[in-house]
Amino acid sequence: QVQLVESGGGSVQAGESLRLSCKTSGVPFDYYAIGWFRQAPGKEREGVSCINSSDDITYYSDSVKGRFSISIDRAEDTVYLQMNSLTPEDTAVYYCASEGKLASRCGDRIVPRDWGYWGQGTPVTISS
Repeated sequence: QVQLVESGGGSVQAGESLRLSCKTSGVPFDYYAIGWFRQAPGKEREGVSCINSSDDITYYSDSVKGRFSISIDRAEDTVYLQMNSLTPEDTAVYYCASEGKLASRCGDRIVPRDWGYWGQGTPVTISS
């Protein structure tokens, strides 16, 4: 059974950094991808980043490319999203998700409907 638990959200000032964690259980990293999505108030959920470690594939949306970095610690079954140079536009609830490698389409633009397993989300607030 796949379970995902996010942590690390909080409130920081613009320009600062946060590191989100997604503790996983039941996720076979050799066959599944892990993604990060976010949903701002009044907006649709959008794909931010994903990693398919078995094929050495990562993806970042244009809005976070160069500022965010995704990584996997297989020993801890945890996926991290390092977020630097944060801006108020990054304010959202951040969710991690998992799906089979092919179904996830990680490496291309990722969309929520392709991902079947979700965490509960962790809120991030950036003030100017």
